[in-house]
Amino acid sequence: MKIVFLVYHDILDDRISKLLDELKIDFFTEWENVKGKGHSTDAHLGSRTFPGYNSVRMIAFQEEKILLELTKKVLNLNSEIVREDDKIRLFQIPLEKIV
Repeated sequence: MKIVFLVYHDILDDRISKLLDELKIDFFTEWENVKGKGHSTDAHLGSRTFPGYNSVRMIAFQEEKILLELTKKVLNLNSEIVREDDKIRLFQIPLEKIV
């Protein structure tokens, strides 16, 4: 089992929702208005100096196949995004247990 955190600029929320719908992923936890800064990216702190926010979707996968499909779709979507700062980040880690 794996758990994935999708971190993306909030302006991409419609695209992320569509992507998850296409894969029939209707199970996730979402955080909105998340502040942060990645390696070599612009900060999204919701301020005049650093406008915008991030959103985070946490998704637990019991099936590796669906996760692989999601990863491919994120890579495809990222290939359409011009600015490196605006690309979607997918963080994948092992998941030991779901209770």
